[in-house]
Amino acid sequence: MKVSTKAIKIKNQNFVLTNQRALFWEDQKALVLSDLHIGKTAHFRKNGIALANQVFESDLQRLSVLIEYFQPEKFLVVGDLLHAGDNAEVAEFCSWKEQFPDLKFYLIEGNHDRISKALDKKLCLDFKAEKYESEDFIFIHDFDRKEKKFQISGHIHPGFVIHSPVKRIKLPCFVVTENRLLLPAFSEFTGLDTKNLPKNGRFYVFTDAEIYEI
Repeated sequence: MKVSTKAIKIKNQNFVLTNQRALFWEDQKALVLSDLHIGKTAHFRKNGIALANQVFESDLQRLSVLIEYFQPEKFLVVGDLLHAGDNAEVAEFCSWKEQFPDLKFYLIEGNHDRISKALDKKLCLDFKAEKYESEDFIFIHDFDRKEKKFQISGHIHPGFVIHSPVKRIKLPCFVVTENRLLLPAFSEFTGLDTKNLPKNGRFYVFTDAEIYEI
């Protein structure tokens, strides 16, 4: 797996976008991502739709590579860590997470994050809330038009359409505007929304090999 990067600056803070559906906030030593949707493939299997567990294992492998690459002190999920409550993939995630005992785990709750007290204890969260404020930024799952600070959000699973002579290709992307940084969905088992995106934004589109500003 190749990690390609693109450095950008927002509010005098340094961020590194990657082609692996996450970014690194250099000044805070924080790995930031959204929409991991742990348990989605297990939920589909439970409802009679056969899906290989390799989908989730691939997500965890990419996470491991990013942690090794950036050596973060914080792991910040901007909503939808989970997909459908507790299931076998949650246990697998908790077991995987034990490899990184010194990594602080922050969760900004998303619409899928229905977390009971028992599940909260199982996840061993260092922080859990509907939003998280740090420096000049607010981390929130879905963009809030009432907020005045710069927002880093997820939820939409943004995608960008590239028209080739043969076919239309949809690729995941980051979108940066004057008051917002929209994260791609980290899980590869998600659709891409190419319509409900911020206007007047810079698009950072990526493939398995590279990341491009459009």
